[in-house]
This record gives sequence, C-alpha cells and structure tokens, in this order.
Amino acid sequence: MALNRDFVGRASTPSPPYEVSRVKIREFAAAIGDDNPVYRDAEAARAVGHPDVIAPPTFPIVFSLAGGSILADPELGLNFAMVVHGEQRFEYQRPIHAGDELVTVSTVTDIRSVGRNELITVRSDVSTVEGEPVCTTYNTIVERGGAG
Repeated sequence: MALNRDFVGRASTPSPPYEVSRVKIREFAAAIGDDNPVYRDAEAARAVGHPDVIAPPTFPIVFSLAGGSILADPELGLNFAMVVHGEQRFEYQRPIHAGDELVTVSTVTDIRSVGRNELITVRSDVSTVEGEPVCTTYNTIVERGGAG
C-alpha cells in the first residue's frame, strides 16, 4: 500500500535534549573504526581549535531521527518489516562537541514511488538547546514492495 502523501511537510515536535558525551563519541568512533585522535583526546582536539573532542561526521545518526514518531504513525502506512536504509547525508554548520546538548526537529520532505518501492525522505534539523544550528541530516528509507 502506498504511503500517505499527506505526511509530506509534517514536522515532529522537538526531541528531548541529547547530551553528547566523550564516552559516546569514543564508542561511536571505535564502532566505525576511526582512530582519529580528535574523537578521543581533548588535548588533540584543542590543538586544532575545538573546545573538546568532536564527534565523527556520521555521529548524528545516533540521535537525529526524531521523526521516528512521525514514521511510526499508523496513518503514514509504513511497514517497518519491509524497511531498508536508502541514503543518508549530513550538512554541518559546526562540529558536534562533547558537552553539547542537542535537540532535533524532523520533517518529512518527500515520499515517492520507485518501481514497487516507496521512498520517504526525512530532514532532521539539529541545534543546541539554546537554538544554535549545528547540522542537518537527510535520511531516505525504502519500504520494499510498498508501492505495488
């Protein structure tokens, strides 16, 4: 069954704040196999101009899909059993630092059919609790067989 196109433009409420910790950054860097010292050593990060360790560029995937509540809405019609990851990208205004408290607002920006599949794209705007923009993520997920 096709996804409900009325969801295009729908935004989530802001997520609860996510506190970025050195431990979570270190764990994420280890999980992706990146041994860059700016992800683990505050002195190495400060030596290149950061206030603390920074997160790898793909780190926002840990917390940024606040649109989960939108995606879980039964009126959308998304069958999670048939979902696979399609595409993901990040646009940064500044790096994510340990100690940041971040909130996310996610918006469904596109729903389209490609062959027998349904593709839904969600933009997530990440900012500090004070309102400073940090990054925007774009996630496209594929519902296999949803269009046919």
